[in-house]
Amino acid sequence: MSCKGIHILFLFFISHLINLSSSCAIFTNSSGCGISSKLEAPLKFRSCYGKACCEVSEEARLQKQFQELNITHPKCASLLKSILCAKCDDQFSAKLFQTASGDRTVPLLCNTTSLAMSQQSSGDGSLDFCTRVWETCESVSVINSPFEPFLQDKAGKNLVFFTSKVRDVWKSRKSFCETYGGYSEDGKVCFHGESISLNNLQTPLLPNGLCLEKIGDGSYLDMAPHPDGSDRAFFANVQGKIWLANIPVEGSNEILEIDESKTFLDISDDILFDSGHGLMGIAFHPNFSQNGRFFVSYNCDEMKNPTCSGRCACNSDVNCDPSKLGPDHGILPCQYHTVVAEFTVNDTSSMPSMAKSANPSEVRRIFTIAIPYSGGHAGQILFGPEDGYLYLMLSDGSSRDDPYNLAQNKRSLLGKILRIDVDNLPSTKEINDTGLWGNYSIPRDNPYVNDKELEPEIWAMGFKNPWRCSFDSLRPSYFLCGDAGQDEYEEIDVVKKGKNYGWRVYEGPFLFHPSESPRGNTSASSIHPIFPILGYSHSEIDKKTGSASIVGGYFYRSTTDPCIYGRYLYTDLYAGYVLVGTESPENSGNFTNAKISSRCAHDSPMPCSFVEGSASPTMGYVYSLAEDNKKDIYYLTSTGVYRVARPSRCNYLCTKEKVVGLQNNMPRSSFPFPLREGFDFLLLFLFLTFNFMV
Repeated sequence: MSCKGIHILFLFFISHLINLSSSCAIFTNSSGCGISSKLEAPLKFRSCYGKACCEVSEEARLQKQFQELNITHPKCASLLKSILCAKCDDQFSAKLFQTASGDRTVPLLCNTTSLAMSQQSSGDGSLDFCTRVWETCESVSVINSPFEPFLQDKAGKNLVFFTSKVRDVWKSRKSFCETYGGYSEDGKVCFHGESISLNNLQTPLLPNGLCLEKIGDGSYLDMAPHPDGSDRAFFANVQGKIWLANIPVEGSNEILEIDESKTFLDISDDILFDSGHGLMGIAFHPNFSQNGRFFVSYNCDEMKNPTCSGRCACNSDVNCDPSKLGPDHGILPCQYHTVVAEFTVNDTSSMPSMAKSANPSEVRRIFTIAIPYSGGHAGQILFGPEDGYLYLMLSDGSSRDDPYNLAQNKRSLLGKILRIDVDNLPSTKEINDTGLWGNYSIPRDNPYVNDKELEPEIWAMGFKNPWRCSFDSLRPSYFLCGDAGQDEYEEIDVVKKGKNYGWRVYEGPFLFHPSESPRGNTSASSIHPIFPILGYSHSEIDKKTGSASIVGGYFYRSTTDPCIYGRYLYTDLYAGYVLVGTESPENSGNFTNAKISSRCAHDSPMPCSFVEGSASPTMGYVYSLAEDNKKDIYYLTSTGVYRVARPSRCNYLCTKEKVVGLQNNMPRSSFPFPLREGFDFLLLFLFLTFNFMV
């Protein structure tokens, strides 16, 4: 082939690569939104490096607006380009243009509180953005400036100043920045030319969405990874059966194979199973691989199960008389019980970690409490990762209003999170003398061990129905619980030793007014509640159907989706959205809440179902979230088991993901060159190679 022919082939190849990389404009300004550096070139707005730029419909308008500025000053032009692109910056962009009286024409520019402060450097020699815009553009001729004010004639028609310089109208930096600037201490979202800041703190960009793969059809309430660190996990359903299964590797196209006929444990005959009752939780002893001990939390009915017996939570100690309560939906007071029982693997196994079944007979009854009403009873159990104690979540025991205010009653265990020691077991005499509710002892550092007004089992109080709690595997001090609301608000709380979380004085951040209160109310001034870090009103999930009940989740610590890493995933029973909590900065306790979309992986081992017109998989009801030994996250739902998968399997762009090869169905924005510099280097390498060959 001739040299000319080789050059033609090379140019064809280069043009093909450039087409593939066209997801980024030739010129990209600091806001991440592309504008051609030459006015005659078309305006390009694409998805660049994870930043969402404008839709196609905005291109012509912004291109025309930029051209009409007729600006020749390069530095001022660059600043005005970033201001035009502010609407395309990220998820907070809409807030930049919002005011109490309506939308502004330019974004709120980050500004300091005084002229003296604005003229001081921020440590890197830079000024606040509003001052920088003023000092750069004040004397520059700008036709049709976005900073020109509107006046109105007597008929109310807008009149426009056709001045060419900013200083001609605004006279001083002070008047200019009082109009277009915002101060960080105002708590406003402001624009500083690169990305949007919230309360003067960088808030990480939200991921494009969450990719899910369906790996099982079964409906499970709880999942616990095997304590031996393997790929095995225990799955439990609400009817009272537990299975041990191998979890397939993500992306392997294998499914979760559970033989329903081969249970690890079956106590379904002892369990009360109906709406809101059943097997509520499983927890494996930290030394399970050596001692084979594990624990099950469940509900039972003393009218049907002779072994279901215990003290009533409505008693004289808490100023409650069960004889005056009456039936609740046909259920007698304290007919239903919450139980925590200890089990062990079959004695025939010399290596507990290898056991495939357990002894169905209880080793001992750890805890039993009879509930005064027929409401749902929480009941999750888990071991603290650092202290080894068992945590038990108890609801207020009522269907509505917590009539006897038991969640705030210092002598009641209802509406509390308990912390007990299941390794140092007391004698029968000690149990009777101390008034314990079962076979456990009290950890010496529990907050109320020496407080005679509060029960020593209590770790934290003021909950309605704590549904699904977890410790952050990276920061065990972060103990987060979802607490189901009643009519108004669903919440996520950071649970800390000895704190009060407000119910029923508060529902979330709102004062609560019970319809009945036979034993009086707790005043708001008498408690110091800890308000939720995340949550939502019922109408925020779906304006038509509202929410059902919050489902607490996990901090995502897997490497499968690096763009979700460090965020808190949770959801609602109705499963309409993926809910994400982002802490910024890290360890600050300041969280922002967001809803993101989800998709089903194109190569999901099992097909997902969809509602017509929606790209998100239909998961039915979400009962729980779960975490395996690899820190991958699972959604346990009424339609099956779903696992968070790699973003590229759903054609989501995550620049942190290491994509091997170019998948046929990957969008252009996912072309596997994470940085523009890397792509330019490839082009240079190919150019030099071809010229050397020629």
